[in-house]
Amino acid sequence: MSTLFESLATGPTPMVSVDLDGTLRRVPPHYTVAAALLESGLAACRTTPVSGAPRGPFCMMGVCFDCLVEIDGVPNVQACMTRVRDGMRVRAMDGRARLA
Repeated sequence: MSTLFESLATGPTPMVSVDLDGTLRRVPPHYTVAAALLESGLAACRTTPVSGAPRGPFCMMGVCFDCLVEIDGVPNVQACMTRVRDGMRVRAMDGRARLA
């Protein structure tokens, strides 16, 4: 399967463990949550409230808000603006945004 994003070959890098919708992934600590999602093949991280259309990381710079996810129980976090950390739990969001 072809993906839009793939890792560049680099030297040994320490890794962190991140739970992406129930799947444990090991990624470099300099990744954003959006980069980890895209590299894992998860293009959609939320659905829209009206039509249920999938949305995912788009602008990768915090402008569009299409990459909102729940991180460690906190909803509406921008995946593209949040760096991964060891033990982080990321969940996709369905429909309307929720208050924390």
